[in-house]
Amino acid sequence: MTTPAAGEETFISHLIELRDRLVKASIGIVLVCAGLMIWPGPSRIYDIIAMPMIAALPVGSKMIATGVISPFLVPMKVTLVIAFILALPWVLYQLWAFVAPGLYTHEKRLVAPLVISSSALFMAGVAFCYFFVFGRVFKFISEFSPTSISVTPDIENYLDFVMSMCLAFGATFEVPVVVVILVRMGLVSVAKLKEVRPYVIVGAFVVAAIVTPPDIVSQFALALPMWILFELGLLVAPVFVRATQAPEQVE
Repeated sequence: MTTPAAGEETFISHLIELRDRLVKASIGIVLVCAGLMIWPGPSRIYDIIAMPMIAALPVGSKMIATGVISPFLVPMKVTLVIAFILALPWVLYQLWAFVAPGLYTHEKRLVAPLVISSSALFMAGVAFCYFFVFGRVFKFISEFSPTSISVTPDIENYLDFVMSMCLAFGATFEVPVVVVILVRMGLVSVAKLKEVRPYVIVGAFVVAAIVTPPDIVSQFALALPMWILFELGLLVAPVFVRATQAPEQVE
């Protein structure tokens, strides 16, 4: 009977550890989702998500559901997405716990702040999209629409739009984290990033034009924060680099 090689045993142990971390992350999401199901409930959660759209419609107007099970399925999808966002710190912690054993002590000092900041920035991006962008975008669309058109959005189309916009803004708010990682890994220097600043600004507006509706309000609402967060990353990156240097690298 042959025994597995040391490398094979290590690989299998890593797979088992990864499985356990994924299970724990999934349990966290399920528990949060169950809590949201109890309070405030899927229907109430969807009503909250729909508030910016309802506020832009004529008084008394509502959205419509064209699918037979859409009134049930769409609120459930929204609840699951909200549960994932709220459980994101726990999910990222499980990711950190998986990679932490292979990191040096000075590298671990970088990972923990990145996990916290990534979660906070993603949630901030989603909140910024909901509280600031949606109201202005829907108001702009409502005012632009001809009076001969009755605006009655379908709830599934609205959900797709909201989720794509929230994902775009959540990902955009991760720009400082991306800058810090690039600088810390030595792939690019802060000086070089400052040199390409004009291209970054143009790129921010190009990305905003692609991922947002074709209106100037939402494009500027995404491009300007992206630029500001890039500048924030340039300020924070040197601090992270100094704080996570190996002892022999410290001058």
